[in-house]
Amino acid sequence: MSPDVQGFFDTRTSTVTYLVSDPATKAAAVIDPVLDFDAKTGRVWSESVDAVLKAAGAQGLRIERVLETHAHADHLSGAQVLKRATGARLGVGGRITEVQKTFAPVFGANDVAADGSAFDDRFADGETFLLGQMDVKVMHTPGHTPACVTYLIGDAAFVGDTLFMPDFGTARCDFPGGDARTLYRSIHRILALPPKTRVFVGHDYPSGAGREAPAWETTVAAEKSGNKHVGADAPEDAFVQMRTERDATLDPPALLMPSLQVNIRAGALPPAEADGRTYLKTPLKISL
Repeated sequence: MSPDVQGFFDTRTSTVTYLVSDPATKAAAVIDPVLDFDAKTGRVWSESVDAVLKAAGAQGLRIERVLETHAHADHLSGAQVLKRATGARLGVGGRITEVQKTFAPVFGANDVAADGSAFDDRFADGETFLLGQMDVKVMHTPGHTPACVTYLIGDAAFVGDTLFMPDFGTARCDFPGGDARTLYRSIHRILALPPKTRVFVGHDYPSGAGREAPAWETTVAAEKSGNKHVGADAPEDAFVQMRTERDATLDPPALLMPSLQVNIRAGALPPAEADGRTYLKTPLKISL
């Protein structure tokens, strides 16, 4: 079976949000939604989510699921806005608890229960559920983070940040719990899928690939033969060395701190403080 897939590219964060639906029943899921945020002013708004909701409404789709591939470090999740608007269940990989245990203390987030309970569903590797009449299978694909998952829906694989377009390569592995060797093995789980499987990536950086326009759909066959980091059977040790050396040159994502504070809360903003205002914190590294 083949789901209908629509991608919504957010130019500010280079993120792709997917609206995925079962053509037979009009049941739909939103994967990796973006909450709009301006770090300079602290403004938070829902333009990106509203565009997805508008598209779903125009097509008569019922959004029943909101699915996160992982706790993102480069954009705030719009999951709670979607959940309030549609009543959809919010799901994530079961190892989200490891990410919560790591980062809740960093931000003094005492409201975060590090048991994944902020999400409706914490999926195990191999777990399945229905979207309309279509099976959705969860594949645990850690390496970028320990909690990364890929969602297999019919002939489509939604890989989050595990793989990018063939001309851009693969995800960084230098976040806490990330590991290049683990990522390599996760990628090869994806590459073992049928060659015609459609692969939908979580980000695209066209300028880094020498392209003018973003792209987000490829295939297992194209990744296997042409991915610049792992294609054509690149050896594991060579990949680990390349990825480790490359990651050492990368700056932290611009929205790292605000994103993690929101995303370990399943897309919820931190609770208001005594003055009634909501704050995002930046832990300081002081060298005086």
